Amino acid sequence: MGSLSEWIQQGWYRGSAWLVPLRPLSSLVSMEARRRLRRFRRNPQRPPVPVLVVGNITVGGTGKTPLVIALVQAAQKRGLKVAVISRGFGGSTRHYPRSVNADSDALEVGDEPVLIARRTGAPVVLDPDRRNALEVAINQHQPDLVISDDGLQHYALPRSAEIVVVDGQRGLGNGRCLPEGPLREPATRLKEVDFVISTGGGWSGAHPMIMRPGDMECLADGHTLGQADFLRTHPQVHAVAGIGNPKRFFNLLNILGLSITPHVFPDHHAYQPADLSFADGLPVLMTEKDAVKCASFAEPHWWFLPVTASLPEGLLEQMLDRALGKE
Repeated sequence: MGSLSEWIQQGWYRGSAWLVPLRPLSSLVSMEARRRLRRFRRNPQRPPVPVLVVGNITVGGTGKTPLVIALVQAAQKRGLKVAVISRGFGGSTRHYPRSVNADSDALEVGDEPVLIARRTGAPVVLDPDRRNALEVAINQHQPDLVISDDGLQHYALPRSAEIVVVDGQRGLGNGRCLPEGPLREPATRLKEVDFVISTGGGWSGAHPMIMRPGDMECLADGHTLGQADFLRTHPQVHAVAGIGNPKRFFNLLNILGLSITPHVFPDHHAYQPADLSFADGLPVLMTEKDAVKCASFAEPHWWFLPVTASLPEGLLEQMLDRALGKE
């Protein structure tokens, strides 16, 4: 499925020459990003409760949501009360702030906030104004820790620690800021955050994060099949991914031994039943992020594969300690 955004992203990561005339605009974006960061550093604000920001410096998904989920669950194991704040990309709502729970409509509030709420049970507050989201989360839920899903460049949001997630397979593209390249800020920003996490490949100076697949789950009735049983009964599938880097999902399915027909949709795509109507009757296997938007009209042969972020031993604890001021 082609689109203008996909074409532009391909140019960013291939270093296409047609982007070079955009360099003056990219230089302006880079200069403004540096100016905003300097101003933020000159007047740092102490948040009323510890705030851990999980973000990226590139446009598009890098695997932040699984890390946010892992951090929330690790904090909950410590007995901490955690709230999550988010922009809710891909949702249709225009009314903020919004509270999200496991039963919220993903098409309205966004797929990632609903997925976080379902996997963790933590309260999620949406607002493009991250500072307002923080205030609402504190007033309504009295958390010990607030985790911001994205928001690295929202400098009105005070924070205790910053984590950046990098796609280790795609990297930083041509290394240029928007619009010539995929960067929201210059690459030097990576040197200033507390932790850099790399998904899907090695990255110099970064900690690796691996996505561990779980059992396949049927959207229609919730029953599960282990990977070996699923492979034996459904060796061929339509693989559906509307995420930042669909190839990562498809590669995982290939590693599991499945024969796939890949179907790429835009990140945060608002699915309709016709999108997943394939004439051959083969099972449809999608990401969990896609599944939260398709469950209400799911067919019996639609499945999703949940993944869990796996990091080096003790790293989640280090990140929480940094945010909580215990290091």
